[in-house]
Order: sequence, then structure tokens, then C-alpha cells
Amino acid sequence: MSLAQRVLLTWIFSLVFLILLVLKLDGKLKWSWFLIFLPVWVLDGLLLLLLGVKVAGRCRAGFDPRLKVWYLLALMMKLGFCVTLCARLEQIIILRPLFICVPLWGLLTGALIQLGFNMRSD
Repeated sequence: MSLAQRVLLTWIFSLVFLILLVLKLDGKLKWSWFLIFLPVWVLDGLLLLLLGVKVAGRCRAGFDPRLKVWYLLALMMKLGFCVTLCARLEQIIILRPLFICVPLWGLLTGALIQLGFNMRSD
């Protein structure tokens, strides 16, 4: 998939998610929060599939897959945050927002560390 296709796909799914979110918050939709977040999860699923294929291809070719594994881990942390947030909004689980944000904080901390390594190596 080319870069232009990935960008267009990201914009489309983000736009659909934001429209659904605004309609839900405005009270026009009575859907579940899990359905509102469906465009985010479809996009994450596609990214997970693409990253899995790239990691498998690199492992077979003898390359170091650590960077791609970080991307997979970051995507899983984002997915964990979205699932716990939806479960809390649907009142399936009762967690404090502090605990819901732990995967998001892990993701942001890892992204800062990765940014630091990228800036230092250049």
C-alpha cells in the first residue's frame, strides 16, 4: 500500500469516527460506544495486518525487527486504551480514569523515547 493510500485511508476513517463521535455526544445516536469506535478499530486492524506482514518478511530475511515490534506494541497499547475507554463509557467496568489511561501513558512514553533515539542517531 502506497503512502498516499495510507494517508487517504487514515483521513477517511478519522473523519467517519469524528462524525460518529459528534453525533453520539450530541445525543443524535443511541449506539454503543463500541460501535462509535469501530472506524478506529478497523483502521488499527488494517495497520496491525500490514505491520505483521512486514515484521514476518523482515524476520525471514534476517533483518533486525525491533523497530517494527515497537510499532506492533504501540498499536496494541492504543487498542487497549480504546477498549478500556469504551468499556468504561458503557459502564461495563468501573475503573478510575487514572487506570484507563495507563496504556496511553505507556504509548506516549515509548514514543518520546523513540523520538529521543531517532534525534540522537541522526
